[in-house]
Amino acid sequence: MSDDTFKAVQKAERKAKRIASEKAMALHDLVEDRLPAAFEELPQIAQEAYDACQVWAEANAALKAAEKA
Repeated sequence: MSDDTFKAVQKAERKAKRIASEKAMALHDLVEDRLPAAFEELPQIAQEAYDACQVWAEANAALKAAEKA
């Protein structure tokens, strides 16, 4: 694997982690500050956080594979 390819995989993992963290913070803010009044937002925000974490997990696995290569 070329150095440029590795850096691209690394950058993608960092970006996915940042997005997952932002979605997790949004979920946390909803739970801490706006529930129970905003309970209808819970499924959408939770799904967004779950999806973002799934993307990060895939990017993290790709990075770990790239590190071994």
